[in-house]
Amino acid sequence: MGELGRLVMRSGATSLRRRLGVALVLVLLGKMASVWAPVALGSAINILDAGKGAVGAGFIVFAVSFAGLRLLASCAPFARDVIFTPVSQSAMARAAVETFAHALSLSLDFHQSKQSGSLARIIDRGARSVDFLIRSVVFNIGPTVVELALAMVVMVTRLDWRFAVTAFATIVLYTTLTFRITDWRLSHRRELNEADSRAAGLSGDAMLNYETVKTFGSERRTVAGYAGAMATYVRAAVQANTSLSLLNVAQAAVLNVGLAALTVMAGIEVAHGRMRIGDLTTAILLLTSIFVPLNMLGFNYREIRQAFIDMEQMIGLAAIAPDITDAPDARDLPPPTGQGAEMVFDGVGFRHDARSVGLRGVSFRAAPGTTVAMVGPSGAGKTTAVRLALRLIDPQAGRILLDGVELTRVRQDSLRQAVALVPQDVALFNDTLYANIAFAKPAAEPAAVRAAADAAELGQFIEGLPHGMETLVGERGLKLSGGERQRVGIARALLADPRLLVLDEATSALDGPTEAAIQDTLRKVRAGRTTLVIAHRLSTIVDAEQILVLRRGRIVERGTHAELLAGGGEYAALWRRQTRES
Repeated sequence: MGELGRLVMRSGATSLRRRLGVALVLVLLGKMASVWAPVALGSAINILDAGKGAVGAGFIVFAVSFAGLRLLASCAPFARDVIFTPVSQSAMARAAVETFAHALSLSLDFHQSKQSGSLARIIDRGARSVDFLIRSVVFNIGPTVVELALAMVVMVTRLDWRFAVTAFATIVLYTTLTFRITDWRLSHRRELNEADSRAAGLSGDAMLNYETVKTFGSERRTVAGYAGAMATYVRAAVQANTSLSLLNVAQAAVLNVGLAALTVMAGIEVAHGRMRIGDLTTAILLLTSIFVPLNMLGFNYREIRQAFIDMEQMIGLAAIAPDITDAPDARDLPPPTGQGAEMVFDGVGFRHDARSVGLRGVSFRAAPGTTVAMVGPSGAGKTTAVRLALRLIDPQAGRILLDGVELTRVRQDSLRQAVALVPQDVALFNDTLYANIAFAKPAAEPAAVRAAADAAELGQFIEGLPHGMETLVGERGLKLSGGERQRVGIARALLADPRLLVLDEATSALDGPTEAAIQDTLRKVRAGRTTLVIAHRLSTIVDAEQILVLRRGRIVERGTHAELLAGGGEYAALWRRQTRES
């Protein structure tokens, strides 16, 4: 509840207090009107009865008052919604944005183990529950209690204390029954949410990886998995709805038994002359008006508990602490010198939970403006080294420095602006070519974006497209070939103009002529900036100033291409094998 209040109060300080005050006044006026409307109608009927059917001024005044009070009671909630909706919607949007931003700040391990569709559903359900909770807590529970109290006062003063006691007993029985059954239903709602998240996650994964599904002819198996998740959802939904029906029947039974008892009591009083016919009308209408908000109170309690269940996963997500955070004394990197950055790995060690070997005691220095290449078999630690250089993970031992500053002391925004990555599998957004390239620097001039595309050998390809740079690349860029996606990734990195360029198998998906052309381009752009290259084909790194050979997380050889060939070690053996294959 404290988190809910924080979201509301941050949705607009002065404007919130003003809107909240006006909305509460409207709600209270509506509740008072709802209670006094039956009294006005009863008085009108009593006047009519006393006048033997003659319509006098008193009757007209009370009849018009009844209609006016009913109108106020009906219109006040709509006016309240108009005034307060901007605040509640703002709070809902803020909850979604803050949770989304927090999710993006979490570690790679978290996102690699979490289904994207399930995560999106958690944020969506949690954010929507914020709006309902604000309205229920502020405008329904408190005002309903006020309305019930006013009705009790009217019953005691205008009718008889026994009516108030009977109505109060009905309210207590109704509330107790509602709370107990609703608490019992919570487990059903949790099962329903879990089944919903699982089904959303499976469908999202299948849609994102539909090419893999099609390639392996796994449509039936994938659909069967989704059907199984939906069957679980259906069972949970049926169980939840059945228990809801049971609750509704029980609530209706209590309310109508109470209403019948009070109506009979009022009829007896009229028959004995202790009440007039208008008082009977007042009693029946007042009791009916009491039971409507009471029914809403039960509904709100039920929905509030369910809304908290919807929120608990979002709150749990927000409670996860990011692995990578800026230190309190973090600062920006020093201004670039124009010669590239100096990167130092000093006894760096890191081990993944799922692997027995990570990096162990890795030390090297990449001088400004030089190229350092890493080679080795799969699992040797090359990708881990890249993630450490980008500070997607922090070393468990040793330290990493960029331009003399330890990465853990650098603001992440500053580091991201200084480093650019071209991964082996380039991820693209379902947007235009221009937007995907400009993602690295949204404020870049169109000419700069075009120049980056030309430098990545995309110019001729773009000219051949009907819509040019405005061509949509599709989900994850799957409308493009693997080579085209990789060239877009290279163009994006070139536009960023980083002082440290990281190439993780950056040309592995390209054909021979295109790879040769891009290697020429990369040699040009590497001038004046430090480059870290992860390579499989050794022919792409023969001009690197330093080549590191990794095996089982350790550097087993280092030197230039010529020095490593002369050494006759693992690098030389790998070179001979690739030369024979080519």
